[in-house]
Parts: sequence; structure tokens; C-alpha cells
Amino acid sequence: LLPKKVLNLRPPVTQSHQKKKKMRVVMNRLSRALWDFKRASFSTKISRALSTCIQSKQWLSSPYRESRDSLFASPWSATQLRGAKSRGADLKPGNVIEKKGRIYQVVKAQHTTQGRGGAIIQVELRDVDSGSKSNERFRTDETVERVFVAEKSFTYLYTDEETGNIVLMEPETYEQLDVPKHLFGECYVYLQDDMKVNVQLYNERATSASIPTRVTCTVAESEIPMRASATPQYKKVLLDNGLTVQVPKHIVEGDKIIVNTIDHSYMSRA
Repeated sequence: LLPKKVLNLRPPVTQSHQKKKKMRVVMNRLSRALWDFKRASFSTKISRALSTCIQSKQWLSSPYRESRDSLFASPWSATQLRGAKSRGADLKPGNVIEKKGRIYQVVKAQHTTQGRGGAIIQVELRDVDSGSKSNERFRTDETVERVFVAEKSFTYLYTDEETGNIVLMEPETYEQLDVPKHLFGECYVYLQDDMKVNVQLYNERATSASIPTRVTCTVAESEIPMRASATPQYKKVLLDNGLTVQVPKHIVEGDKIIVNTIDHSYMSRA
């Protein structure tokens, strides 16, 4: 017979047992997060899932925390990889969706009613990869796969004449990013050296780009104004970027003016 002290001994807890225990806790937390994600309303789904992922991150050992490709590397990666279901009625310009394996950005969205057919939403989509546009119809209660994007600020460097891409630079890391010209739309002509632009990224791929709404331009050519009258007179001028805008008659060649890049209108003298 063995002494009582020997009988009460338990096998030592090894490091592998601790890892299994930690991973079991992580899986339980993720299962609960997915269950909450399914039951909760859309407004609280993302916040609950992210909170659980962040708490689970603390239970992982250092190799998992140091992995840059892990789901827990950053809260934003969780939203990008997971996506979310949305209704067709909730689509708005600027939203990014996935349809048949391709990524599209919503350009326009208009609600219409077709008699007994119920309400639908007419949507103009732009293919992020090709830049081509198409029109689609969604029922207001139809399920749509939303894609969450991250917005970053970049600095304009130059335009690659061979590829036609816009070359940008990340101001903190100095890494360069090539962005197709069509993502800027008609506003790419306003790009100037060291201009700050915003780019929306999905899985490190640019989905859209925008420039400031107020840009300073130089008048390259000016028309002779019409004869004086009681009403304010405007004339057309050619800017250094090739655009033509209407300006007050006192603006002359060489003047610097501020232009609204949304509607290409004159705002004031710089």
C-alpha cells in the first residue's frame, strides 16, 4: 500500500496542457461572440464581436500576439474578414458591397415603388477593379453583403505615365501605393504635388479615393469680359489643369483662385 501523500499527488501541469486550456477558452469566447452576432441587432453586432475578440487576444501566448496575419492582430481586421449582412433599403452612396465574388462601390441609390411589386432601390455600382459601372435593382428587404473598409490619408507623388496609375505615399511609413486613376473620377486633374488625399482600403486594396473639396488653381488663360452692365458679369477662364470654369470678370490671367472640386465652381480668390 502507498502512503496517503503519494495517493493524493496529481500529474504535473505541462505547458501543452496550459496552451490547450487557453485555446479552449478562446474557442468558447468566439462561439459566444458568433451566437451574439447572430441574435443581436445590426447596430450591436460588430461591437460585441470585436469586444470578445479583443478579450480573447489576452489569453493567447506571445507567438499568436506577434503574428501580423492573425485575426486578432487588430480589431479592424475582424470587421474586414467577417463582413455583415445588410438590407437593400440601407444602401447609400459610398457603401462597398460584394456581389458574385466582386467588389463594388455604390455610386447612386434611388428608392422607387412599382405598384404591386413593392418598393425597390435602383443602384448604380462601380466595379472597384475595372472601374466599369452598372445598374442593379434590389428589393428593400433583400439581403446584401456589406464590406467594411478602412480610410487612410496619403500624399500625392506623381502619375505613372506608363500604367496611368496614381502613385501615393503613406506619410508615416513612406510606403508607396499605386491607385488606378478611375478611382479619383474626374477629380484626378486637381492632383498637385504633396496634396493630401484619402483612400479607402479593403484588404490593402484601394476601393475609392477622394481629394479636398477646396483646391487652389492658377488661371492660365482668360477671356475678355463682356461689356459692363448692372448685373454681375462672369467669364470663362482656362485653369492650369486644363479645366474651364466661370469666374467674375475681374479675374485675370495669372491669378490664383479657389475651386470647389465637387461641382467645379469658382469660390474665391486665393
